[in-house]
Amino acid sequence: MTTFLGILALLLAMGAFVLSKLDTEDRLPVLLRGITSVHAYVLMSIGLLLMLFKSLFFFADRGFNYLLVSPTGHMSAVMEQGIKWRGFAKIDKWQKYIDVKVVSKSTESDENELEGIMSPIPVRFIDQVTALGHVSLRFQLPEDESTFVQLAVKYRTMSNLVNNTIIPTVREQLINTGYMFAAQNYISGEAQSFRQTFEEQLKHGTYAVNKIEARDTVFHEIEMTNRQRTIKEIQTSYHVEKILENGIPKRIPHELSENNIIVSQVIVDKIDLESTFKQRLEAQRDESAKRQLEQQKIETAKAEQQRIVAQGERDKAAERVTQEKEQVKALIAIETKLKQEETNKKLAAIALETERLNAQKQKVTADAEAYEISKKVTAGITPEVKLQMELNRDIKVAAEIAKIKFPETMIIGGSGGKGASTPLESLIGAAMAKQLKTEN
Repeated sequence: MTTFLGILALLLAMGAFVLSKLDTEDRLPVLLRGITSVHAYVLMSIGLLLMLFKSLFFFADRGFNYLLVSPTGHMSAVMEQGIKWRGFAKIDKWQKYIDVKVVSKSTESDENELEGIMSPIPVRFIDQVTALGHVSLRFQLPEDESTFVQLAVKYRTMSNLVNNTIIPTVREQLINTGYMFAAQNYISGEAQSFRQTFEEQLKHGTYAVNKIEARDTVFHEIEMTNRQRTIKEIQTSYHVEKILENGIPKRIPHELSENNIIVSQVIVDKIDLESTFKQRLEAQRDESAKRQLEQQKIETAKAEQQRIVAQGERDKAAERVTQEKEQVKALIAIETKLKQEETNKKLAAIALETERLNAQKQKVTADAEAYEISKKVTAGITPEVKLQMELNRDIKVAAEIAKIKFPETMIIGGSGGKGASTPLESLIGAAMAKQLKTEN
């Protein structure tokens, strides 16, 4: 539009300039009357400016980088949006963000919005399980102007960069990442580590690794007769170790890292494992479920056994407590009886000691009385007092004798074989009277 307006203005200016030199003003159109040469020059300048506007300026859209090649061969880049100076330079338009995605029949995506379309990537894990990888990635062109200019010169077109560099590098790195993991480990919780390793290799270069092979020999059971054993099978397993240099993993650069292409987004949509491995997983899942069920049954049986044992222990404890209570009662009764016997013994000892003390007291009293009497006799007692004392003694003796009960009859054998009965009390009394008389 600006070019058309410029051409129109230029034609009007040229016509006005030519007619202004002629003396035919009366025959000029009304639009051109009164136009001087100055006006013609101004219109001519405006027309030229309008014609050359697109060659001098351009509008930079958002999300794009522009490579400018001037008529002199100088190259520069415009990486921001807005109206920019062009100066008759040739412009190559590059999209700043590049979206690459694996698209299959089952994938719903708008292919028109993608710069790179890939088919599912075949992946082989280290345990020889194959799979198809589906990934979605976004890349960003270098933010540095000089690096972008070098990239644009090197690859010439966006299609060349995407189809000949980015997509092959993505496929290569996903395949290399698969070699570093086992499918069994991937489904067992290392999917996140797989995605992280894939992203790290895209950003910074491929890991240099060593593949280590390990063999495990499985033997048949030992026969008890001849003590021989034979090899059943040899299981081979592999694992990968990263090569370290000064404690840092060694990297192998690729086109993305060498050209400073920024990896903005890495998404592993899915890893579709081969059908035979899925069937094996389902079989393992069924076996695991059965094993878990059996383990649950075992745990239930153990719990039941523990419950029975606990109940038995509870009953034993209750019976033990009952028996212990009975034993305690018996022990308490025995201890009570022993304490009573000990108390009785102590009381008897105290009573014996009391009797002994009383006897000693009586003996001391008697000795004192005898001593008193002997002293009195020695001192010279009058016959009347002595007689009174003897009388008192005889009265006391008679009183004590009266308290004694003797047999009423005593049989004494005579010469004729016949005995005569004599009152025993009379005989004893006579004997005692004789004794008293003798003492006097």
